[in-house]
Amino acid sequence: MRRASLSIALIAAASLLLAACGGDDKESSDTPDPQSTAGGQSFESTWPLTGLPAQAGEDPALDHPVVVAKVDNSGSELQAGLSKADLVVEELVEGGITRLAAFYYSDLPAQVGPMRSMRFSDIGIVKPVDAVIATSGAAPVTIRKIQDAGITFFGEGAKGFSRDSSRSAPYNLMADLGQVTSGIKQEAARPDDYLTWGEADAEVGGQKAKKFSASFSGAHTSEWKYVAGHYKLLNSNAPENDSFQPDTVLVLRVKTTDAGYKDPAGNPVPETHFTGKGAAMVFHGGKMLRGTWTKDGLDAHLTLSTASGEVKIPAGHVWIELVPTDGGDVTFK
Repeated sequence: MRRASLSIALIAAASLLLAACGGDDKESSDTPDPQSTAGGQSFESTWPLTGLPAQAGEDPALDHPVVVAKVDNSGSELQAGLSKADLVVEELVEGGITRLAAFYYSDLPAQVGPMRSMRFSDIGIVKPVDAVIATSGAAPVTIRKIQDAGITFFGEGAKGFSRDSSRSAPYNLMADLGQVTSGIKQEAARPDDYLTWGEADAEVGGQKAKKFSASFSGAHTSEWKYVAGHYKLLNSNAPENDSFQPDTVLVLRVKTTDAGYKDPAGNPVPETHFTGKGAAMVFHGGKMLRGTWTKDGLDAHLTLSTASGEVKIPAGHVWIELVPTDGGDVTFK
């Protein structure tokens, strides 16, 4: 099992970032005991980023934190390692394109990438599970905000990062997440759940929606289709055998503003505000349910509801689309 330190040497990398188990003899069980989360809450033995039950011999309380890898989504080079992710968030960046925040906990693959830079928006995305970020770097103003938020990050120059000569720069920085977290030392603990999970076979309801499009801007639209019990991203930048095929796609309409600085090419950098509340669309089982998302602070739990009450997301893999209310759109059929 990979080791994991929140006190690892980050400053050296920062300069480069700028550019059973016991029991009696009478009875035994293959089901692990309930686990305690870092916040002290007790859950049945399920994985925090999927809600799926732990199998015999698995323990969701691991000695490393959740790792969020910032992965390029421009199509310049094929993505690697997405099939091993537990959960994925797609967010708007400059130029109208998007970037992925891929969450890893149950598995830390040896090759993830291409690695790209952090944004202010990542604070609200990673804080609810006290995740660390694997990134190519960030602008100085972003690094200050990430550090002020108490988030640990690792970038080029840190252990586990390398350049793949078969790929074109700057889309050739890859990360071995087991190596990235190898210096972290912490007690085994299960993070809090990212969503409110229901049973894997639960139905969400709603109206028929076998295909849908989530438009972030005039430059990028994610096209989805429900195929054989999962959702397939038709314009994915991952190879077929290494793609992330979620059981549920959440489309959350979010406010975006100008972050106040520009990228090296002179493009204004947007900031997604992942707090407050907004319209939500839950795509599951070939249907779409409308509701409202709520997140009371940057580190708060994300909840979804309708007029009938809280919506539980069926346990499984989830992709979250943070679609701007201004300039974005969602269509389905």
